[in-house]
Amino acid sequence: MKVILNVDVKHLGEEGDVKNVATGYARNYLLPRALAVPFTPETEALFEAKKAEIEARKEIKRQNARSLKEKLEGTSFEIVMPAGSNGKLYGAVTTQVIADTLTKQGFDIEKKRIELAGIAIKTVGNYKATVKLYEAQTAEITISVKAQEGAEVKAEAKKAEKKEEKKAEAPAEAEQNA
Repeated sequence: MKVILNVDVKHLGEEGDVKNVATGYARNYLLPRALAVPFTPETEALFEAKKAEIEARKEIKRQNARSLKEKLEGTSFEIVMPAGSNGKLYGAVTTQVIADTLTKQGFDIEKKRIELAGIAIKTVGNYKATVKLYEAQTAEITISVKAQEGAEVKAEAKKAEKKEEKKAEAPAEAEQNA
């Protein structure tokens, strides 16, 4: 079924695009939510009249993406995580952690738009991540992962605490079994 999109639909197209989609997808999802209208000569003429307005909105989005790219690439992001003496992190820096860091610095970027070379960062060091912007534009950001001060001491203390708890529980279990 041929439809014209009213708004940008993720993984399908942008406002004003003519798309050929499955009938069920159009009937059950796109049309009831007013995301698209059926392709007819009347709707085609309507969208032709709006074409300049749609292109103006797209150009604004492109300009916003360019300025965001410049800001992102001009900024270095630092993430402090607990790590061992060998530089291995106790957790991992994922796209969610990066998205949270970007949000704290004033950038509103979804974690889905951030790509890492691997699944996650698991050691201290400098890394690059790619942020998908509008259309085919991307920005490459620099992430510096550093070890948290005193994290190793805290981890050692927690391990010692757990060992002591296990030692205390062992005699109590022996008494119950007896």
